[in-house]
Amino acid sequence: MRIRIDHSTTYSYDRAARFIIQTLRLTPRTSESQTVRGWRIETDVDARLRQSEDAFGNIVHALYTEQPTSSLTVRVTGEVTTVDTAGVVRAGHEQLSPIVYLRDTPLTKPDKLIAVFASEFKAHPPLERMHRLMAAIHGSVAFEVGVTTPTHTAAQVLALGRGVCQDHAHVFVSAARSMGVPARYVSGHFLRRDREDQEAAHAWAEAWIEGFGWVGFDPANGVCPTDRYVRVAVGLDYLGAAPVRGTSYGGRGEKLAVQLTVRDADMQQGQQQA
Repeated sequence: MRIRIDHSTTYSYDRAARFIIQTLRLTPRTSESQTVRGWRIETDVDARLRQSEDAFGNIVHALYTEQPTSSLTVRVTGEVTTVDTAGVVRAGHEQLSPIVYLRDTPLTKPDKLIAVFASEFKAHPPLERMHRLMAAIHGSVAFEVGVTTPTHTAAQVLALGRGVCQDHAHVFVSAARSMGVPARYVSGHFLRRDREDQEAAHAWAEAWIEGFGWVGFDPANGVCPTDRYVRVAVGLDYLGAAPVRGTSYGGRGEKLAVQLTVRDADMQQGQQQA
């Protein structure tokens, strides 16, 4: 499948920021399940972009502005050709042992509720255990926008029983680690069947299963990732894989607007030729 992504993030300020520093994890890697084609990042102001790689193997761009800025837009465009690997992620740019992904963070630290929730699946083989965990989260945490924030922890979300894909991923990661299974947060994009325009990027989780390697699980949709998914970044939690993180100095009244379109490029080409 050929997926086209157009993603823009705009920051505007009532009073211009003296300078802005941002960390961008917006660029996917080519792997067995996806081939990146024609990917580019652009800004509408004079800014420096420096590419590097973080400890998790993510492609990272550091963005710096050097003059007062009242508005900044970061645009990402590109295409990714994907294949369905049944959620299995083959070894690629792995730099860390899976054991690293047993480490809890403030967002994923389990409490008693999560420990009890996860304990229901311990008797099953590892792969089945993770499938059952995914299904249980999908049934226990209703998808609802606006009831949580990026600071909500996995424990808070499970108790609340509502949240968005970021929250589903955190609950999965927290529960898996509580069972001794390495798990990590994944940010990326999902080609929906009902619409092309989306409010934000997607998030899911991956668990390390002996004999398979990393396997993806999307509790928000109750499925393992297919060729409709584009992986961009991984981390211990949202903070390590967030598409855009940063700060501004001297500005006031910051506002954020995101525009994202994820479309089937082959279908779009066919419509244009018809």
